[in-house]
Amino acid sequence: MRVWVARAQPGADATAARLRAMGHEPVTAPVLEVRALPGAVVDLADVDALAFTSANAVHAYAAIEASRDLPVFAVGDATAAAARAAGFAAVESADGDLGALTALLARVRPGRVLHAAAAETAGDLAPPDVPVRTVALYETVAARPSIDLSAIDAVVVHSPKAAREVARIVATAGGAESLRAFALSPNCAAPLVGAGLRDVAIAASPNETALLTLMKP
Repeated sequence: MRVWVARAQPGADATAARLRAMGHEPVTAPVLEVRALPGAVVDLADVDALAFTSANAVHAYAAIEASRDLPVFAVGDATAAAARAAGFAAVESADGDLGALTALLARVRPGRVLHAAAAETAGDLAPPDVPVRTVALYETVAARPSIDLSAIDAVVVHSPKAAREVARIVATAGGAESLRAFALSPNCAAPLVGAGLRDVAIAASPNETALLTLMKP
């Protein structure tokens, strides 16, 4: 299949490589662009652990803060891998979504947590009895890619915000009746339902391996 990879860079290239290895033809055209927030500051005073809800948050943190001493709690395996690549040694993955990370923090109770996040989050990280301070380090903005919908067979979507942009592009361009969508989670799928696509499939678990499993030849 010719598959439109709509997620932001640098993740788009990694997803495209996995699709290519599966025998698909990826078309990399991100609908979002990641930008660091000017003047963002990380204050680690009275912080016992870090929480990351995306690899982009890890990259944004690593760009402005040198410390790698604190334990890290990551939303999923890809984010955990990004944290390890950035130099963190103690990294635990929730292997899921925001709810899974919330449950992990509630179970472990690591003390005071700094949540490095985007300016627009998918929800609040608020585990019971665990104080969490959220700091916005980056933002995602619409990238307005040029994409010929007639030249692709499917689109793979990793976030609700990307899904909203894909739905907007499809509504504007039209002609997407034969286009299939593969979504990371129900929240990612929601903006695509009723957008005029052929169908919308949802990964069994909110991680890229489960997502790409939907696309096995």
